[in-house]
Amino acid sequence: MLPSGLLGEDEGAFSLEQIPGGQAPMGCVEIQGVAAGAFNPELWEKSQLHWVSDVRMPLLAPRMGGAFRNIYAPSAIEEGSGWRLFYSAWDGSDSGCDLIYSATTPDFIDFYDRHTVIDNGEVIHVSNVNVQKMPDGSLHMLATAWPDAQRMNKPIHFFSPDGKTWNGSPEPYGAKQKDIVTMNGYEGYKMGDLNGANVLLHDQGKFFLYFSNWKDMGKMYWAVGDTPTSFQFGGLSLETIHAPNDVKKFSVAGKDWYLMALHKKGDSGLGVKDADKLWYSLSNNGKTFGPEQRMPGAHDEMDRYIFAVAFLTRKDRVLGMLYGAGPSVGCDRNQIFAYWLQKRLQLSTRSGAEYEAQGALGPDRQWIKLPLGQPFEGTLNVFSEDGVRPLWTGPVKLAPGGVYQLKPGPGKAPH
Repeated sequence: MLPSGLLGEDEGAFSLEQIPGGQAPMGCVEIQGVAAGAFNPELWEKSQLHWVSDVRMPLLAPRMGGAFRNIYAPSAIEEGSGWRLFYSAWDGSDSGCDLIYSATTPDFIDFYDRHTVIDNGEVIHVSNVNVQKMPDGSLHMLATAWPDAQRMNKPIHFFSPDGKTWNGSPEPYGAKQKDIVTMNGYEGYKMGDLNGANVLLHDQGKFFLYFSNWKDMGKMYWAVGDTPTSFQFGGLSLETIHAPNDVKKFSVAGKDWYLMALHKKGDSGLGVKDADKLWYSLSNNGKTFGPEQRMPGAHDEMDRYIFAVAFLTRKDRVLGMLYGAGPSVGCDRNQIFAYWLQKRLQLSTRSGAEYEAQGALGPDRQWIKLPLGQPFEGTLNVFSEDGVRPLWTGPVKLAPGGVYQLKPGPGKAPH
């Protein structure tokens, strides 16, 4: 379970308390309770967001048991107090065919129960997964299947009432041609190449599909259906050469906000320029989206080529983003990386020197290296997830290797 600070109050006084028995890296401290507050559309409109990279590079690597090791398309849903992470991969398998896998995690620190969910069955590849959880706990999954009858990529649908059986069969379910999604009203669909751009959203009793057709360059569309197996073409959502990978909906002060994550697809004649970048776009009606804005992208050659991105959310907040990337444009050495949207922490000494986090460990923790790795006495400054607005300042004494919890409400600073 995540620390209580994750869903606590975001304003007012804080306290910092040491957690008995905790262990941070040598010469560092870990501070928990730093996750972002409720979705604030003003910060997203202004692109004032404090992203912190996870200290693990990667967050999740393929299993080492087989010859084919590649993970690249994440999609996470809330499950109890944690999450179930779905991903497209060759997860340490003996075949280079894309399948859908899943793992569970209480906190994005450790991962459990990694296993195959969807096998390729009657197609060669099943990839680019995107999952919607319904109010009754059932799951609708869209993925990309190749080949269809025209030897093109198309969205394919899988349903699970319990997260264990899919389309009526126990995991792993073998994909079938009949599972491929149909669409009316869009002439380009039959011969279209809808690869890596098949986002599903359940909204106001309908299912929305956001897609790009790489034979119809520069446009991203929406379609709607009573079920997620058959859609009626709606229209243009956004003029872009980027691929949509995820859409989340939030309601703030009676107004709806739709948040879309996009990446630059590095094939289909698009080349590899900007394949290291990520974007988001906002909408108030869920159909037409506004100008794209940048999110953090690749760090170095290990995540140079990004192939998919997804938001991690809990209740009314965005906690971070997960992305599949690797050092090869061939999409054969990918791993999953993460940025977390967090409060900004700053340590300052009496002499005026300032120290900030070297990175995050999951959505709710930050690591800060202490000066010379020695005990620290000074001030802790806490800013909101815009990185600018001050929330709290307090005196602290910190021990190297110590773990501390930032808690809403007045209290004593650790000594």
